[in-house]
Amino acid sequence: MADSTQLWYFENVDLFNILCPHKIDGIEDEHPMTKFKKEEFVYFPEDASNYIYMIAEGRIKIGSYLEDGKESVKAILSKGEIFGELALTGEEKRQDFAQAMDSGTIVCPMTLDDMKNLMANNQPLSFKMMKLIGLRLRKTERRLESLVFKDARTRIIEFLRDEAQVHGKKVGYETMIPSHLTHKDIAALTGTSRQTVTTILNELRDKNVINFDRRKILIRDMELLA
Repeated sequence: MADSTQLWYFENVDLFNILCPHKIDGIEDEHPMTKFKKEEFVYFPEDASNYIYMIAEGRIKIGSYLEDGKESVKAILSKGEIFGELALTGEEKRQDFAQAMDSGTIVCPMTLDDMKNLMANNQPLSFKMMKLIGLRLRKTERRLESLVFKDARTRIIEFLRDEAQVHGKKVGYETMIPSHLTHKDIAALTGTSRQTVTTILNELRDKNVINFDRRKILIRDMELLA
């Protein structure tokens, strides 16, 4: 449990404020922010992995395509988060795609060389980046195991628990999760259908285990979330 807590801590570090070139003297002019329209792609599979990206506004969907052409969503990231970080592990070509989910999504790119130079001169930053990469790989492995071995209800419950651990804020005995995700988004992240997500969330609300609206999910008691 202690190890898990430490890993989640690094997910919560706002690396955007540390890494955004527009906050670093000397390189801000070399990395202009880029605005994307809704559903516009930042990069595709097989594109060169030359940049690390930071989200200034909006949301980015990270995913891949299965052999049958279906889309598999791996993550939905929001303001302040980074993506494309696998370039630091030696990835030469993108394995995934990155797509804007909102109109006016703004990302700030940093070249791989600039990122490596920053990390070489800042050991704590290097440590945080490696922890972040390790955590995301671990979460991907857990998700794949969940898709294979667990039913839809269990996957949705575990998703809520993960969101509470990463983004939740304690309010007395309750945990409030600020949510930018629709039922369709949750379905994509859990490998279920929007209808299934809606049914299970409504069931949990009827049992007074959770409450939710468009802006938040409130878990009334984590022990009852099962």
